[in-house]
Amino acid sequence: MQAVAVGAYVTEATGKASWTALVAVAAFLPIGVLSPVGGALADRLDRRRFVIVAESAEATLASVLALLFVTDRASPGTVTVMVFLGGCISALRMPFHQSVLPDVVPREDLLGAVSLGSAQYNLGRVIGPALAGLVISLGSFELAFLINALSFFAGIAAFAVIRLPDRIPSEEGGTWDRIRAGARAASAEPGCRTAIGLIAVVAVLISPFIALVPAMAAHLGDGGADQTAAGTGALTTAQGVGAVLGALAIVPMATRFGRRRMILANLIATPLLLCVYASSPNLTFAVGLLALVGMGYIGILSGLSTVVQLRAPVVFRGRILSLYFVALGVLYPVGSMLHGSVADVIGLQSTTVVFALGLVGLVLAVELLTPQVLAVLDDLPVLDDLPVTPMPAEDQIIEPAAIPLDG
Repeated sequence: MQAVAVGAYVTEATGKASWTALVAVAAFLPIGVLSPVGGALADRLDRRRFVIVAESAEATLASVLALLFVTDRASPGTVTVMVFLGGCISALRMPFHQSVLPDVVPREDLLGAVSLGSAQYNLGRVIGPALAGLVISLGSFELAFLINALSFFAGIAAFAVIRLPDRIPSEEGGTWDRIRAGARAASAEPGCRTAIGLIAVVAVLISPFIALVPAMAAHLGDGGADQTAAGTGALTTAQGVGAVLGALAIVPMATRFGRRRMILANLIATPLLLCVYASSPNLTFAVGLLALVGMGYIGILSGLSTVVQLRAPVVFRGRILSLYFVALGVLYPVGSMLHGSVADVIGLQSTTVVFALGLVGLVLAVELLTPQVLAVLDDLPVLDDLPVTPMPAEDQIIEPAAIPLDG
């Protein structure tokens, strides 16, 4: 609701797309910059307490936004600053939040927990904009911000009642040393290395379909602003609905076929569905195809995220998860700009098809030529059972030969 309200206010107040883009960057950029710092802190500080403090701070910022509108002191500049501060706190909190999940969910149920989290998030993407539209149509931006502020107390309440196991002592050292140690650990652990590499490739080759939804709506419409907006809303909703349904189907698929096969199937099926989506003759056809794309895409995200959470050593979990967020958070906008630039030259349909088939070819080549790379995505032993001895950050690295692969 807040994202829609902020975008609508800045667009209405300035009439400039550049301001709308600036607000989006202010919310998104901190994820790529600050997530590694959050990961380093998550492996040192009390995760439960930090999440409570961070969510309280985010609720305060949302309340300040509401107050600015109530007192008629809001401006595009102040709103952008508040959004940026909220993005910074969220970027620091995210590794704490994600690294808690393996501590409160049994290992065999982790994929289901990640899938439910994905379903919850995407359901919010479907319902939130609709509620924001209703509230804003009544002329009340401040109510959207107030509801957002209140929503953080659900997370605060949840973390207030859960109990986490004692944190395993981690090595001492500066933040940068700890980030580098986490990067070495991620590189040394085959499952984490493969999952982070795959999400980076996915972020560049197919994730930009999300950013190009408005362009697709304009391509299928008659060029009118109203029809483009309506088409964008229909396609975005379709993707969200598909993601919710796909998230609920992930666990049955993984249980029946195995996690590696489930991820591999989605890595191939999703770009192929994108090719059909890009060739849609009309909006109705595109809406149906994008729902299927949403189902496959969420299978990729949830599956790879689960691999990282299961395979990351406990003392490095926050930092390795932050690298996963960086790979997705930094390369997705890079890929979006690349796709947009290429689409201006060869067309949107050709661009989507070329990059999507590139992912299919890459995945098939890796599977056929080096199958051991993708084999580590399956339910293999993890490092948490190994003894952990605190040591200096510069020395703490897990050699690949020490990683059990055969059970």
